[in-house]
Amino acid sequence: MKPLQNQNVVVVGGSRGVGRAIVEAALGAGATVLAVARGAADLKQLAWERPGLKTLSMDATTEAAPQAVFNALAPDVLVICAGALAAAAPIQEQSWEIFSANWEMDVKASFLFCREALKGRLKPGARVLLIASGAAITGGPPNSGGYAGAKRMQIFLAGHCQKEADKLGLGLRFMALSPARIMPGTGVGDRGIDSIAAYMGIRPADFLASLSDMQTPDDVGRAVVELATGKPQGSSFTVSGSGLAAAA
Repeated sequence: MKPLQNQNVVVVGGSRGVGRAIVEAALGAGATVLAVARGAADLKQLAWERPGLKTLSMDATTEAAPQAVFNALAPDVLVICAGALAAAAPIQEQSWEIFSANWEMDVKASFLFCREALKGRLKPGARVLLIASGAAITGGPPNSGGYAGAKRMQIFLAGHCQKEADKLGLGLRFMALSPARIMPGTGVGDRGIDSIAAYMGIRPADFLASLSDMQTPDDVGRAVVELATGKPQGSSFTVSGSGLAAAA
């Protein structure tokens, strides 16, 4: 029997990049999967490539999004992977709209779905995973706007929600997973590589060559399955090329 057989997995932000890798991992683990994203064209292509996959086109930052998603498929595992591209300019050249993009997307979507979970919308035993970033731990470069702070807030939110769920006796599990290294080949990763290289005054290829122990989107997908099926202690985790680990 596969590890997620007879389990429903919802991946918000599941049409591309890391989110898509999580969808693929959950399907491979035997789950019934609903991929949620704003882009209908990307979802249509993904559904064509993966028959049996359920899809829902929706903006995860709207107030009505959590209930609509839960009505489409009641999740045993809910993964929030929706995120905006980070800023790529010196602070003095950013507007508040650019600086706060990750707060308005990554944090807001996480907040809305976690809040609904704490209102009793998920069945006991359900797990909620927020996909954060290694930048939440390192701080990221100065030209990335509010990205690192937003990702750190997702880690705080997972911990806060776990305490509230325990207090309410909901039987829910909240966790944050931070990919430790930037990942080329993803929208967020490619933007970040170009941005960091520009800040350092080096070529993107030279920045990439300086990194080690890098994880892939598929590694993140496997880590999600591991967190969704195991009995990990704590609420914050990282995944690198060395595998899944509790965050320090």
